[in-house]
Amino acid sequence: MHVVKSVCTRDCYDTCFTQVVVDDGVVRAVHPDPDNPMTDGFLCPRGVADGVRLYRNRVLYPYVNVGGKPSSNFRRVGWDDALDIVAERLKHVLEVYGPEKVLHIEYAGNMDLMTWYLPLRFWNAIKAVRTDYSICSKSGHEGIGLHYGLSYGVLPEDIVDMRLVVLWGFNAAVSAPHLWRQVLRARQNGCTVVVVDPRMSETARQSDMWIQPIPGTDVWLGYGIARVLIEEGLIDKEFIEKYTYGYDIFSEEVMRYDLREVSQVTGVSKELIVRFARTYGTVKPNVIMIGLGVQKSVNGAEIARIASLLPALIGQHRGFYYSNSRGFYVDVSYLTGEAGVSTGVRTVSQVELGRHILNGEFKFIYIYNMNPLLTLPGQEYLRKGLLKNDVFVVIHTTHWNESCMYSDVVLPAPTYLEKDSIVIPYTHNYVRLSRKAVEPLGESMDELWIVKQLAMRLGLEDPMMSEDVWSALRKALEHAIEGSFEELLSGKTLRLRYRPRYEYQTPTGRIEFYSTTACKKGLNPLPKPTTTSNTYEFTLINTASPLYTHTQFWEVYGQPKPVIHINPEDADELSITEGQPVEVCSEEGCLHFLAKIDKSLPRKTLWVQRQIKDLNNRPLNSIIPMKTQPIGGGPTFNSTKVNIRKIC
Repeated sequence: MHVVKSVCTRDCYDTCFTQVVVDDGVVRAVHPDPDNPMTDGFLCPRGVADGVRLYRNRVLYPYVNVGGKPSSNFRRVGWDDALDIVAERLKHVLEVYGPEKVLHIEYAGNMDLMTWYLPLRFWNAIKAVRTDYSICSKSGHEGIGLHYGLSYGVLPEDIVDMRLVVLWGFNAAVSAPHLWRQVLRARQNGCTVVVVDPRMSETARQSDMWIQPIPGTDVWLGYGIARVLIEEGLIDKEFIEKYTYGYDIFSEEVMRYDLREVSQVTGVSKELIVRFARTYGTVKPNVIMIGLGVQKSVNGAEIARIASLLPALIGQHRGFYYSNSRGFYVDVSYLTGEAGVSTGVRTVSQVELGRHILNGEFKFIYIYNMNPLLTLPGQEYLRKGLLKNDVFVVIHTTHWNESCMYSDVVLPAPTYLEKDSIVIPYTHNYVRLSRKAVEPLGESMDELWIVKQLAMRLGLEDPMMSEDVWSALRKALEHAIEGSFEELLSGKTLRLRYRPRYEYQTPTGRIEFYSTTACKKGLNPLPKPTTTSNTYEFTLINTASPLYTHTQFWEVYGQPKPVIHINPEDADELSITEGQPVEVCSEEGCLHFLAKIDKSLPRKTLWVQRQIKDLNNRPLNSIIPMKTQPIGGGPTFNSTKVNIRKIC
């Protein structure tokens, strides 16, 4: 029995360092590793269960679909046969239709550099169509970036010294348990914890102050807070004069938001808005932690914008946290080969992908590191598009999932426990080589090996494809780490260099209350809320679960129950009782769930767990429209308008 030092590579705030216990070539347990002070002490239910998931529901060999799509009827083939089939079809599409008919789809199922980024060199070399990665955090990044240049902020280690922590649309107790622990450590030192969330989440239940806005009205709330700060002299005029641009225009806009109107729109009392603003303006240092979920809405980027500007009013350099990935110096474009692609590569919306595929824009689609057949909105469009006879679909994946059923070829991939890797966190700045714990199961082969095999079959001679993996990583990380690359390869824990919080990458070199970049792009230079009106009564929101990362870990904890939560008063009005089947309809269609009466929700708001299926095994995202935000093109999951009725 021995212990292997690893790092969890999942799409998660925490990026935990782990110790994997291996006996006779089998993973027996996964424990937290004290080498990382941000993630030591415990693991979440997913981290603990990684050793179990490793052996369940795995794709172990290459397969071809012989039952027609969608189907679970596959025939096992050898790697050479599978790669020949894929390469032959890819070559045919390239020669007959051109690279604009080839699409690769991937995201953050495994965030290590060798799984996600390096394989992109092949797709960029052949100039295949790519997606814009807009499905998650992009709108928030770009919204904050309009005012700050880059969207990085407070590091987790700084949280323990805060006297006030505001979690804005951020259920950290579930989504980021180690970040939440930092908040709890700060509270032990006397810190006040405030939560802004329409739902009484697990985090809100433990807060000192809970502000419950109607979903999507946070921009009004932010302006209301700003107005109190300005009117009561709680702003830092010296800081504003020295480090910001456009305050006068911003303050004029703030004064348009009357507190009575703000209270009416948001559902938050004027008294609570004033009380919070006074607390925020006087209790320092503080931080606003902006959640990813809150920016997945019609006003998502605008909410991130206004929340990030409040710290500038009270004299704090980047006094927020959203994601810190853009605060590091990793040369991602070198890894992906994007830096060497001058022109000719088309980018399509990830949120609207179903429409592009249904329109017949692609003949060859390659999927890896993602399960789009459950995670993307507009599922009906996506599924119909993939069923077209002239669309050839290949998926490279670790586990059997919904997307496999719509693929012509399924290829087996190793998990992070089956390969060496390096993952860059998007919260803390600790990095370490993640060691392979066990040999790849079955005939699993990694992502980079496959694209190199395809390149060879296509006769592609590109120096980026032949570069040694570790040489490429060395170049991408040489200016990013505190220490040497040799130390990193030896297993030593290093820190990533971090951009100064007082540095602003805007055209003026300052925090821009009035964004000059937005002006040039034809966007509103100030945060601006959008009002939507239609015939639907309810807003449907969804959030993460502690047991799952997107659709991962269904193999361990089972498929989530088809339950939808509704406010007691709304349920009473509609004669809906606990456990009763209900129908929920949007402009995209209808799904059936079991009702759960939940007093934690405001009126006219429904809540479900992210990416569940309904009573008829249909995906939640089939009723989520493919609407995009003007800034960043992000999704609007949490602005979905629906009606609900009981099923007799």
